[in-house]
Amino acid sequence: MPEVGTRVVVRYRLPAGSVPPLTDVVGQLLDVGPTLRVRTKRGDVVAIAADDVVAIKALAAAPVRTGDIRNLEHAAALAWPGAEHQWLGGWLLRFGHGRTRRANSAVPLNVSTSDDVSEIIDWYAAHGVAPLVAAPDRLFRIPPTVSTGAENLVMTGDVAVQGSSRVTIATAPDDDWLRLYEREVPVDVLTAVIDGEVAFATVGDASVGRAVVTTAPDGTRWVGLSAVHVVEAARRRGLARELCGALLGWGGDRGATRAYVQVLADNTAATQLYESMGFTVHHRSRYLDGRSL
Repeated sequence: MPEVGTRVVVRYRLPAGSVPPLTDVVGQLLDVGPTLRVRTKRGDVVAIAADDVVAIKALAAAPVRTGDIRNLEHAAALAWPGAEHQWLGGWLLRFGHGRTRRANSAVPLNVSTSDDVSEIIDWYAAHGVAPLVAAPDRLFRIPPTVSTGAENLVMTGDVAVQGSSRVTIATAPDDDWLRLYEREVPVDVLTAVIDGEVAFATVGDASVGRAVVTTAPDGTRWVGLSAVHVVEAARRRGLARELCGALLGWGGDRGATRAYVQVLADNTAATQLYESMGFTVHHRSRYLDGRSL
């Protein structure tokens, strides 16, 4: 049996009397056991009784289209727009008081050419911060002589509706949440969202996280996880998984059908956590200084 998360083709029996008697489904394997669940390319989830399975075969991962990257990056940008933002052509410029790269960078969401960033440089100069440019795969051409940093894995998965009596979810971070987060990110940056909903989760006095539901241009409702942190003394107890599961459930209750998370490529522990929850790498993104172009 292929592992959960693998792209598969499943041939299975239809109800007695069906013509034809068998059919196939191609997609990502979500669950195994008495019932198999497969998510198709369209996002539909097909449930198949294990006893009806005639054959199952692992397939190579489906290629990610540029349009899929653009849609996901658009939803993610709306979920982290900084305390101030401005659209400039196909760019979304974000300013978050200089705290976090994500909230203080320009992201290309519908850019036909990436050569002239002079207006972006001027905008960030007026705000007193470096003109960081986010460069997602295929959405921005990085010249070979330009250095990049902070490579991120953009990982995607399904929304499993689940909850936990230990997880408290609120619409804004309180003093305890901010203390447990252990990063000095302004509240107006954390709570900012464009056309979406934001939530802040807490597990006791040990773990916090943030989630935002936004809609991509293709209509897909995404829930994005961020700011997940477990205090040192409480690690390796499953708290991050429990907290993320509750936030995914929160997103599912608000219509999200897909989930994503952006993880630094060298953060092995976080990558392994999300892989164990069924997330896979969708694409990568990097940051560069616009003045180097």
